[in-house]
Amino acid sequence: MMAADDSVLEDLPPSAKLVFKVLEYDGPLTQKRIVEETMLSARTVRYALERLEDRDAVDEDIYFADARQSLYDLTPDAAPEDADADAEAA
Repeated sequence: MMAADDSVLEDLPPSAKLVFKVLEYDGPLTQKRIVEETMLSARTVRYALERLEDRDAVDEDIYFADARQSLYDLTPDAAPEDADADAEAA
């Protein structure tokens, strides 16, 4: 059985998959924090976020602590199901 995020990540470059996973575990994050967490270049992170936004997997929001930056998080549809809910259902 495929996980909810498998269809979203299909055919994406490895950088986009990495950004997705970082947001899954640590999100929401600014682009600067994503660069720090993934150790990818800022340009690569921008490209990865664009690919994820094209698939409606990432939401961009205002980062109130610094309005010059955006805050990125997974969309509710792209976020994988909660593991605890899966365990309770079993």
